[in-house]
Amino acid sequence: MRILIVGGGGAMAGGTIRDLLSPLSPGIEKIIAADTTAERLADLSRRIDDPRLTTARLDVTDAKALAGLLVDCDLCVNAVPTMAGHQMAIFHACLEGRRTYVDYGGLGVFTVKQKKEHEAWRKAGVTAILGLGSDPGISNILCKAVAERLDRIDRIDLYWAACLVGPENPVLVPPYNIATVLAEYAHPSTQFIDGALKEMPPQSGRETFMLPEPWGRTEFMHTAHSEPLTVPFADGIRDKGIREFTWRLHLPKRENEAWIGLVKAGFGELDDPIEVAGVAIKPIDFLDAVVRRNIARNAKTIPAQASHELHLAIGRGTRDGKTVTVNCAVIGGPHPDHEGYQDPGTSMGLSIGVQQILRNPLKPGVWGPEEYFDVAPFMTELEKRHFKVVRDLAVARV
Repeated sequence: MRILIVGGGGAMAGGTIRDLLSPLSPGIEKIIAADTTAERLADLSRRIDDPRLTTARLDVTDAKALAGLLVDCDLCVNAVPTMAGHQMAIFHACLEGRRTYVDYGGLGVFTVKQKKEHEAWRKAGVTAILGLGSDPGISNILCKAVAERLDRIDRIDLYWAACLVGPENPVLVPPYNIATVLAEYAHPSTQFIDGALKEMPPQSGRETFMLPEPWGRTEFMHTAHSEPLTVPFADGIRDKGIREFTWRLHLPKRENEAWIGLVKAGFGELDDPIEVAGVAIKPIDFLDAVVRRNIARNAKTIPAQASHELHLAIGRGTRDGKTVTVNCAVIGGPHPDHEGYQDPGTSMGLSIGVQQILRNPLKPGVWGPEEYFDVAPFMTELEKRHFKVVRDLAVARV
């Protein structure tokens, strides 16, 4: 198995590479990490000392160079941030090169466009999986786990919550790509309501639950995400009559307040340049540089915090003629094997999916994770990586 990772110098990609080269991941012959930045690739090679890892400088807009790298792989991981705008170019390069494609997905910005090309990929005999990581990714598998326990589905609601235990951090550290966070807070979301996709205002749809510790009382809100664009249309879910599917996010209280404040200040206008002293600059580029500098300058003040994450799908419908509510959760928490990962769930979730793709016969077409993977083996691999899988977690709506 030979894997090309475009954007391989990033934090999520680095975690995926680490898992793919671990003893939990047999059969990986070669990984090519391609990135525009030599410094990031050099740092990756220092952190992961494995002869199966090679690196390559790549300008993702150079179609010929990308095609040349695709020749030497079985599967391509698109790890370039969605908001960078290169999703479709990499997607189409894989179709033209007849190479299996996966991405981390996220906001659903390109999901509908990609799904519309399902028939072209099927006819070409090429496979693409969209949104394979944590959320989306693990979250989609949870939805399938819930759907399999219902004869008729009225609705599925999907939630993700982060919790940091320890001293308050005086430094704002983004949980993932800063442009993605701001887009989630600033942009409208698309939810599946009353049997159809509907645009919802930013930060709307607030719900509060009492969750097990360490979360406790937790408020969620709608954000832009890809799951509502694929899950309610999947076989085994659509045909069970689903009428509603929603996605909601919760970030820790202080960080949540910071992102709301930044959106209020205008930083949600990611691609609208502003002129400062005669120089045009995008607000997101300025903010990203300031945040990165602040983290570097104040690294010694950043306290040790235990990071916990909860992925939860709640399904309502009927089973054996009775109205029921069922749920399934994946819980991640501190573990020595997770040290060094910025986001273990996202990095490991994609690695698990890649391995299952390469170990089994390919199914040509463009798929969401819930359409492609079986629940049990995916969950087994998560448990091997010290995630807890819980059926019917104790939750109460407030």
